[in-house]
Amino acid sequence: MSETVTRAISGAVYIALLVGATLFHKISFELLFGVFMFIASFEFAKLIKLPKSLAMIISLMASTCLFWDRDILPINAIAIFAAVILLALVAELFTTKKPNRSFPVKMIIFLGYIIASFLSIQYLPFVKEGDELIYRPQVIIGLLIMIWTNDTFAYIVGKKFGKNKLFERISPKKTIEGFLGGMVFTVVAAIILSQFFSFYNIVIWISSAIFVSIFGTIGDLVESHFKREAGVKDSGSIMPGHGGILDRLDSVIFVAPFLYLIYQIL
Repeated sequence: MSETVTRAISGAVYIALLVGATLFHKISFELLFGVFMFIASFEFAKLIKLPKSLAMIISLMASTCLFWDRDILPINAIAIFAAVILLALVAELFTTKKPNRSFPVKMIIFLGYIIASFLSIQYLPFVKEGDELIYRPQVIIGLLIMIWTNDTFAYIVGKKFGKNKLFERISPKKTIEGFLGGMVFTVVAAIILSQFFSFYNIVIWISSAIFVSIFGTIGDLVESHFKREAGVKDSGSIMPGHGGILDRLDSVIFVAPFLYLIYQIL
């Protein structure tokens, strides 16, 4: 079987599983992303040389808390913590010296980048309507559509018109033109989504699109930065032809805490 066919089959299974579990029920959504968090914890611990067993135990504890009673988790504080850590990782992109991180620093990064971000994802589709939290899988589907739109058109526009490198040291193929093209088409996708998913107004959808384009792109750069530090091409090999869970969800986990906070404000 050729690599292209393997990649296509693997990608189709991933998308079907992701969309199917999200739409089927909130429990299947939480279970799937709990599994994703567990795998991503293993992959990231391997990248930064953190004890893998410790990372997976913490991941299981976070998932257990979520399933036991999601109200016991201070999600607003968790999302803010994630956002702070993610912004700190953005600053690291501009340093050329390889960081010598201590164990406590690695733990803080792991807790913010992986655990807090994945928890933010699992709270995203719960929309407050009156005194109730309603599970709206369309929020996650909308986020995925915007991220896939951004990635697709950033690639197409960058390949056709790209001349100016966006961040050559980390990702030589990304261009400023591709980034702007991706953002424009993502905003268009958000406007279309607002016509079908009216529980958020058009301003929130357009704001989401802008954040997806900016932080989704940064999320890809940050994960690439960690892989360069570790000297590996992919974060894992669980998805043939695509790499690991982190490779597929790097944009989602980076965007989620910021989107969650935006939704709370707006």
